[in-house]
Amino acid sequence: MKDLPVFTTEHGAATLILKEIPYQETAYIILRDSLEPLALAKECAEFCRACGAEKIYVTGHDTLSAYPFYTAMWEMTSLRENIPDTDAALWPVQEKTLTQWQRIYNEKVKKVPNGAWMTNADAEKMLQDGDGYFIHRGEILLGIGRASSDRIDWVASTAPGAGADVVKALAHAATADRISLTVASVNQKAVTLYECLGFIKSAELSKWYQLR
Repeated sequence: MKDLPVFTTEHGAATLILKEIPYQETAYIILRDSLEPLALAKECAEFCRACGAEKIYVTGHDTLSAYPFYTAMWEMTSLRENIPDTDAALWPVQEKTLTQWQRIYNEKVKKVPNGAWMTNADAEKMLQDGDGYFIHRGEILLGIGRASSDRIDWVASTAPGAGADVVKALAHAATADRISLTVASVNQKAVTLYECLGFIKSAELSKWYQLR
C-alpha cells in the first residue's frame, strides 16, 4: 500500500502514511494546511480505517491535543568523542546476512513507537547504502543497528543489557564530530540509555496523538 503525499478534502490537505497498514495495521496522518484541523483529521481517519488501519496517529496542529497524547519525537545529539568506547565490533550487513538482519529488525520494530516496517525493497536499499550492521562481541550477537556519518538511525539489542554496547559500537561508524538520533518520548528506556551515554535532547520534532 502506497502513502498519499497529498490528501485533500474541503477541510484542507494532509499527508497519509499508509504503508504500515499491511504489516502493523497502523496509519499516520500529518496535517499540512487547514483552517479546520479537527474536521480534517476526522476525514483522514475515516479514509485510513477504510484502508484497514486499526491504529491511527496524527500530528501537525496544536488543536490535536484534544485527542489522547501518544508520543513526542525527540532529536538527541552528542559529541562523538563523549560517547564511551566498547570492545564490541561492527559487522556490516552483506547479501547473505540481509534476510537475518531484516527478520530481527521487523521483530523488534513491532514494539517501537512510530517504527516503520522494513520491506524487501527497503532492505535492498539499506544494503546498497551500506549503513546496516550487526554488533558482535566475539561470536555473540549483541544487536543490530544502522548508522551513517553523523546519525544513528536504528538501535536494537538481541542480548540482555547489550543496548549500551550496540550504541557505542554504532558510534564507530560515524565520522562527524556530532552524532544525532531520533527517539520517541514514551520509549523511556531508550531515552535513559542515550542520556547515560552522553546524548542530550536537542529538539522536539513532532507531537503525535491517537485518534479515537
